[in-house]
Amino acid sequence: MSTPRPITLLQPARIAFGAGGAAPAVLEFSRGVHRRAVVISTAALTAAAETVAQTLATAGIPTEVILEPPAEPTVASCEALRRRTRAARPDVVYALGGGSVLDVAKLAAALHDRDEPVAQFFGSGLVTARRTALACLPTTAGTGSEVSPNALLLDEAAQAKKAVISPALVPDIAIVDPELMRSLPPALTATTGIDALAHCLEAYANLSAHPVVDLHALEGVRLIATHLPRAVADGHDLAARSAVALGSLYGGLCLGPVNTNGVHALAYPLGGEHHLPHGLSIALMLPHVVAFNCSALPERHAALARALGAPDLGDDRRTAAQLPERLRALLAACRVPLGLERHNIPLARLPQLAEAGLLVTRLLKNNPRPVSRDDAIAIYQAAYRA
Repeated sequence: MSTPRPITLLQPARIAFGAGGAAPAVLEFSRGVHRRAVVISTAALTAAAETVAQTLATAGIPTEVILEPPAEPTVASCEALRRRTRAARPDVVYALGGGSVLDVAKLAAALHDRDEPVAQFFGSGLVTARRTALACLPTTAGTGSEVSPNALLLDEAAQAKKAVISPALVPDIAIVDPELMRSLPPALTATTGIDALAHCLEAYANLSAHPVVDLHALEGVRLIATHLPRAVADGHDLAARSAVALGSLYGGLCLGPVNTNGVHALAYPLGGEHHLPHGLSIALMLPHVVAFNCSALPERHAALARALGAPDLGDDRRTAAQLPERLRALLAACRVPLGLERHNIPLARLPQLAEAGLLVTRLLKNNPRPVSRDDAIAIYQAAYRA
């Protein structure tokens, strides 16, 4: 084995994982430490947000609940949330929701006491500090935002997803309670779970892959591929929910030190320009980008194929070639409707989507194969009537 490259692992100081563990973890984190809290969530999670607020109240911590973030947060909605958070003057922010809620709440916690516009922080390492404590409680097993240094917003002016990446966005505690995920509808369970699987898969089949991250990535793929169809079929299957949540957590731990590759890069324009949900965008592109990639890094793609249940054919290239079809079978089992055409993406827009995807160089530099404009167009064409 060659000497691994230097790596920096960024993750919360505390990770509380387990069904029914949310309330005890909230109390342990804040009791006797914090004076004023804000819970950021959405209207669909009002009851759960109020439960967190009541838990904090038992510790004598006044709490304001803000139900503001939209499904796909924008620069404008983030600025509005920053203003409301600033007015509440919290010393701790609790983020409760899916990846979009967690992302925008992370930015509110880090930036509510600063004056610069959020757009000034697009890029890596530009948020230098966070003075407000931050706790994240995911209600989907998807983005892994509860343990990552990343936050994504839609820049309305550019009609593109843009990232703020900083150690200051890593929460102080991630509270992963699969009980909070029981009510997630099947379609969202499926697409958020596929997003989590993609984090793991892309981090493993990656030019920047690292042995430390490989452990999380490969096991995350196995956990999600094995249990996601069960979680989609029965949202109250707590064993399946827990396995997918653990796989999602592993995927989040991959995002800081390694990150994703061409799947996410080519999926972003579907959300930025056509406002498809992020998890669905990933699902639509996943088997097609992997089909393009799997001739490269055959040993790694073969390991991924085996993690999805494919037989070992005694040759890495032949084993790896099974991976795209295994992904298609998983998507079918989870009832994800494939095909860009089915989701009202105009055929004439594919060249523009390709050009937008190629701008995501921070991820494409990790891709196992270089992606040209013609390659990107061909991948979108394959995804069009999939």
